[in-house]
Amino acid sequence: MRLTTKGRYAVTAMLDLALHSHQGPTSLADISKRQEISLSYLEQLFAKLRKHELVSSVRGPGGGYKLSRESESIFIAEIIDAVNETIDATNCHGAGNCHKGDVCLTHHLWSDLSEQIHQFLSGISLADLVERNDIKAVADRQDAQERAQHEQVLAVIN
Repeated sequence: MRLTTKGRYAVTAMLDLALHSHQGPTSLADISKRQEISLSYLEQLFAKLRKHELVSSVRGPGGGYKLSRESESIFIAEIIDAVNETIDATNCHGAGNCHKGDVCLTHHLWSDLSEQIHQFLSGISLADLVERNDIKAVADRQDAQERAQHEQVLAVIN
């Protein structure tokens, strides 16, 4: 069972947005740089996230995206569902035709596991992740790298 890059990137981008929400709207270009996710891929994901009212866009100078509601009320399963990602541990993608067109011996076990994973992710909010020390440490490292790159560019210009 795997969660594809679509779901992983959507959660990563939304967490980045939540971590930087105190700075105002965040551009997709900034998320792209920090998380090393293609800008065009982020644009596709954010169109879906906006459609599901998880983010809203702010136009104009200093514009970008912001969470459409408090991070405490945005859950990881919602993000994954919004980008049409499924968490499925079955070999038949939930169709029930895993053994010569019929349900296999372990279909219900893997189906139940998929449901447990979805329930688990439904109980974790962006705010829960933002508060984790390990996530804060990674975000601090990424922000420091971004500042250092910016300072290097300014030094070359001057």
